[in-house]
Amino acid sequence: MPDYGRELAFGYFLVPNAADPLLDTARELERAGFDCIGVQDHPYQRHYVETWTLLAMIAARTERIRVFPDVANLALRPPAVLAKAAASLDVLSGGRCELGLGSGAFWDAIEAYGGTRRSPGEAITGLGEAIEVIRLLWSGRRDLRFEGRFHRLTGASSGPVPAHPIGIWLGVYGPRALALTGRSADGWLPSLRDGDVGALAEGAARIDEAALAAGRRPADVRRVLNVAGTLTAGRSEGLLHGPADQWVDELTDLAVGLGFDTFVLWAEDPEQWRKFAAEVIPAVRAQVAAERA
Repeated sequence: MPDYGRELAFGYFLVPNAADPLLDTARELERAGFDCIGVQDHPYQRHYVETWTLLAMIAARTERIRVFPDVANLALRPPAVLAKAAASLDVLSGGRCELGLGSGAFWDAIEAYGGTRRSPGEAITGLGEAIEVIRLLWSGRRDLRFEGRFHRLTGASSGPVPAHPIGIWLGVYGPRALALTGRSADGWLPSLRDGDVGALAEGAARIDEAALAAGRRPADVRRVLNVAGTLTAGRSEGLLHGPADQWVDELTDLAVGLGFDTFVLWAEDPEQWRKFAAEVIPAVRAQVAAERA
């Protein structure tokens, strides 16, 4: 797989536990050099604060770091209103909002919150429609009309227009969803599951194939990867479980080998993300730059 040459970025996956010092952590992440913060979107989780409220508060309390839902729960958020929320946050933050988007999961919990259960096929159809609706709502045009199976617009007016071109990054895995990503999305936002780099390579290849078939360049689809592991001072215990130099080599391989340009770290222990910021981020930037030279 190619290296698409995008500038690297590093983010943190901030779990929205209501009891945690979320805003203090966000400010510390910015000071430590992280580029973005992603927040999962599970409104039915009673221990979590609401995702868009948290994203807005983080943007208000920081100056540089970008924010995005990782990923927004489309099953509980009508796409037109979701588009309005993302555009509003982008305007108010000076262009620091991106949009991670998912088709839905945890359907029992979604139904408990008043959402509608959909089959996997229906969820992907709705996701494709949502992308079209969201882009219409960011267009600045009036009398917007769209008639889909699950979503529609009947003479809506758009606005505000985002402060920058917001990326729509899909957190998806199946063949049909990956094809949709290649045809229509601005980015792919998977998680590295059980160290299965092969699944990432297969997914990236499907996206590239779909992009080319749609007349797009594969490089037009950004690659953002959620990663987790353990930074240790000892020997390697597997992919992303070992010392900092191992992490540097493995993230570099994912960047120049599979084309991933953004790595979003999840770590329970704050000392882990502090070590990541100090020892891994600058070294990966340097090593990727050297390999590209």
